[in-house]
Amino acid sequence: MVDYEILRLIWWLFLGVLLIGFAIMDGFDLGVAAQLPFVARTDTERRVAINTIGPVWDGNQVWFILGGGAIFAAWPTIYAAAFSGFYIALFLVLTALIIRPVGFEFRNKIADTRWRSFWDWALTIGGLVPSLVFGVAFGNLLQGVPFTIDGDMRIFYDGSGLFELLNPFGLLAGLVSLFMLVSHGSVYLAVKADGPVRDRAVLVQTVTAPLAVVLFILAGLWLAAGIPGYVIVGEVITNGPSNPLLKQVLVQDGAWMANYAAHPWMWAAPALGVLGPLLALALVRLDRPGLGFIASGSGIFGIISTAGLSMFPFLMPSSLAPQVSLTVWDASSSERTLFVMLICTLIFLPIVLAYTAYAFRVLRGRVTAAQIEHNPTGHY
Repeated sequence: MVDYEILRLIWWLFLGVLLIGFAIMDGFDLGVAAQLPFVARTDTERRVAINTIGPVWDGNQVWFILGGGAIFAAWPTIYAAAFSGFYIALFLVLTALIIRPVGFEFRNKIADTRWRSFWDWALTIGGLVPSLVFGVAFGNLLQGVPFTIDGDMRIFYDGSGLFELLNPFGLLAGLVSLFMLVSHGSVYLAVKADGPVRDRAVLVQTVTAPLAVVLFILAGLWLAAGIPGYVIVGEVITNGPSNPLLKQVLVQDGAWMANYAAHPWMWAAPALGVLGPLLALALVRLDRPGLGFIASGSGIFGIISTAGLSMFPFLMPSSLAPQVSLTVWDASSSERTLFVMLICTLIFLPIVLAYTAYAFRVLRGRVTAAQIEHNPTGHY
């Protein structure tokens, strides 16, 4: 069997891959839906935008399911603490994600302006809310979550609910996420749409890509100068039992930047988070939206990786009792569980990647207004 320490590190990396995969693949779905009122003004234009994501959104959401399943199976303590601390926020996300497929399925069932307008707004909300809340959650993780764990490993959350999560830094992180995904959706529309929808999407990207970069830099400066980080004191036991009570943790100013000082190569992540959206903007302007989409995805990779690398080895710090903060080394499942899951992942993840690539190859090409008008009673 693989060493327990290596298994934990592999599953930390897998968790990052799944979160980044979700942000890149389902992120453009969310981004397209969130900007629907801005890029589409007529029913035909809205159908053009919706049909760019309608055939692929459910396949893309597999990344969300895989991410949730990986947290549940590989990091059960994280799963329990997150659903306690972020219960209302996650409820809002799940509600929005439930509304979204209903909107796709019901919108075109009745040829009534009010009916379609209602579901168009439902799709927009289904894109806006998750895009914002996921970023708010990351912002609160970096500040520490108000929970504690007793001697029987019971988790107690002592927060006041949703409004506590909507603090200034949490909202800033939420706006980074929102503009990042809306910009990503705009690049996707530049690839897949045609006519006025594509032109307006390019304009949206012109605004959202620089905003995402500026807010990302601002969040980084705030994190370095104004948000205390967490540091494990003493020997770090990387292959011991999954018991977060067996360590000591200090809260120190600037501690979230310690990994970058110790490992300068990590600066590649924030650099990619800044350069990716700007390069995507330039490529779309040069009429190379396919390459722009790759650059935009690279920017998402950089932004999410920056958060993960800053916190490592912490996964969910506790602001109430820092010593019970959950880390890569003490919040995982058993060694056997991680090993069996690793084998299953190595078998099934390539299958997911293969059918995703095949689906996008089959569905390649632009969605045009002429196609929509030729099929007025189509599925979307």
